[in-house]
Amino acid sequence: MTEPSAPTPASDENHLIAERRGKLAKLRAQGVAYPNDFTPDSAAAPLHQAYGDLEKEALAELAKPVKVAGRMMLKRVMGKASFATLQDSTGRIQIYLDKSTLGDDTYAAFKTWDIGDMVAVEGTVFKTNKGELSVHAASARLLSKSLRPLPDKFHGVSDQELRYRQRYVDLIMTEETRRTFVARSKAIGGIRQFMLDAGFLEVETPMLHPIPGGASAKPFTTHHNALDMQMYLRIAPELYLKRLIVGGFERVFELNRNFRNEGVSPRHNPEFTMMEFYAAYTDYRWLMEFTEAIIRQAAIAATGSAVLTYQEKALDLGQPFDRLTITQAILKYAPGFTAAQLGDEAFLRAELKKHRVDVDGPVFAHAGIGALQLALFEETAEAKLWNPTFIIDYPIEVSPLARASDTQPGITERFELFMTGREIANGFSELNDPEDQAARFQAQVQAKDAGDEEAMYYDADYIRALEYGMPPTGGCGIGIDRLIMLLTDSPSIRDVILFPHLRPED
Repeated sequence: MTEPSAPTPASDENHLIAERRGKLAKLRAQGVAYPNDFTPDSAAAPLHQAYGDLEKEALAELAKPVKVAGRMMLKRVMGKASFATLQDSTGRIQIYLDKSTLGDDTYAAFKTWDIGDMVAVEGTVFKTNKGELSVHAASARLLSKSLRPLPDKFHGVSDQELRYRQRYVDLIMTEETRRTFVARSKAIGGIRQFMLDAGFLEVETPMLHPIPGGASAKPFTTHHNALDMQMYLRIAPELYLKRLIVGGFERVFELNRNFRNEGVSPRHNPEFTMMEFYAAYTDYRWLMEFTEAIIRQAAIAATGSAVLTYQEKALDLGQPFDRLTITQAILKYAPGFTAAQLGDEAFLRAELKKHRVDVDGPVFAHAGIGALQLALFEETAEAKLWNPTFIIDYPIEVSPLARASDTQPGITERFELFMTGREIANGFSELNDPEDQAARFQAQVQAKDAGDEEAMYYDADYIRALEYGMPPTGGCGIGIDRLIMLLTDSPSIRDVILFPHLRPED
């Protein structure tokens, strides 16, 4: 005789869902199953802050009436008196329910409610004999039935992909996740206020572009039916923001989304948040100082300090950021090379082949010394830049929108900011010479024709804008998601994006 198989977790869950649907059916038969006529006047954290230090007797004399609502996360039924814990957006508060106060019908109904249900309570604040701040319920109602059981309260959401895919459950169960996104909001709020205080105007520019520009990246394509034209989700707002500089707005910023049709990794999501800002009559040296200040302000707004711990290692944003050229960074963080080797094209190509870089492909086939040095930096030194470091003096051939140096041939006034081994920001003195910009665009078109999918397009209207005259300008883009990773000690970009992109569920 075959023994019956044990129930699977899926079958157990289906059974619980069926039970809860049965309870919902009874609620529907009784009237409104999902009422919307209750507004709380109090929340958990403010209640603890206002009354947590008062003695039991003082609270009893005060008899403070409150109306609270939240998700029931714990429930202890003990005969004629019971306890429940409600969770709202600020925290948790204990509820005391007794049959003599609530009446037989309400108390009996409460005993049928499930963990996860949304509950409304009116009552008075008091302290139990054990000293826990609570609300003595004078009335209690079910506002919203939870048909699906929450994960085990002791293990939470242990499946990392489930946390990303069902962020709503992760937020219910994981306090650390809630703290991360509160910190994100505070950081962005701090950055925005810092920019406004510095005289910048916040603007919005198009998300749909007829010509993708402002960065070297592969765009998403779409089609506008009414205009019968191919369009692109923006890879960067840069060229539109600089049009505004031409138009006379001397300080502008935009804090919004960009889209790049590239791979997904712990550092990359195809949809991500950037802040780009442009200031007339500034250069890349001013930008570095200002970018330092922005990042410190974000840290203080999110955490209260400029000194952080990231993945168990200290990160001090309060100290002046280091500044190195590409070759200086290689010599410092990838010892074993000599300055002479870094100036030898044949050596660089041979060394990059050791790192499996396709130096004979369309991207590097005609690359000069500067581009090859940059590629070697990315392979050997970038990941070692833990402390905040500006890498400066990028070659013209990889900086099609940056102003060329007046003193160093082949070099632009550009920087990238790295910390904890990843790029956080990219900025430069803007190229405002329309003829030079047109020539740079043309070189990008030739690279694209040769097979470089990330090369830029030729934007004739942007050239026309420059021909009206753009003042000397500095501009920078800061990767907000990567910055938030540092501020919240998050190892993956998916941890700081509420709904990261994932492969479809099977």
